[in-house]
Amino acid sequence: MTGIKICGIDRAKVLEAAIAARASHVGLVFFPPSPRFLSSADAAALSLQAKGRVIRVGLFVDPDDAALTEGVATGLDAIQLHGEESPARVAEVKARYGLEVWKVLPVATADDIARSHAYHGAADFLLFDAKTPKGALPGGMGLRFDWSLLTAYRGPTAWGLAGGLNAGNVAQAIARTGAPLVDASSGIESAPGVKDVTKIVAFCAAAHRGA
Repeated sequence: MTGIKICGIDRAKVLEAAIAARASHVGLVFFPPSPRFLSSADAAALSLQAKGRVIRVGLFVDPDDAALTEGVATGLDAIQLHGEESPARVAEVKARYGLEVWKVLPVATADDIARSHAYHGAADFLLFDAKTPKGALPGGMGLRFDWSLLTAYRGPTAWGLAGGLNAGNVAQAIARTGAPLVDASSGIESAPGVKDVTKIVAFCAAAHRGA
């Protein structure tokens, strides 16, 4: 079964919809500039609701240790690093918190796939996402990259696909890439940061059909 991550969970109703639709992971955003940002109190409430039912992944962008500690305290199963974190920093975070650590790698060219090798042994999971324009948010922009670039990936680290995925293209994405996990955010929203339950259900159904 292909894993499904619904990123940017913001409300109890949305979380319940994701779980009912058989998502395997949910993402809680701890990056203040994002329209999907959660306060620690809201994240803790959602995390408690999700505990034992779905894997909880906290999304951070170049966080310092204080931000990570506060986020991890809300109750997370994994840490997703979505900034310019080096392999050494990824390994440090893993050692400090003892949680699974994901590293997001922005992709525009084959060279971006090749640089993933630097993270083998540091990250537990690699998430290939579309590279966004300079000055824009690092993800959740609805952009996608050329999926054929992933044929160059031969690394030992588990991986997933993000970037511009929605109910209309996720089955094709799985068929073309063999992605073990797909991650959606803006493609399941009615407006930036506003998750759409109907779109979440449709996305998960399409992903399960394409698996």
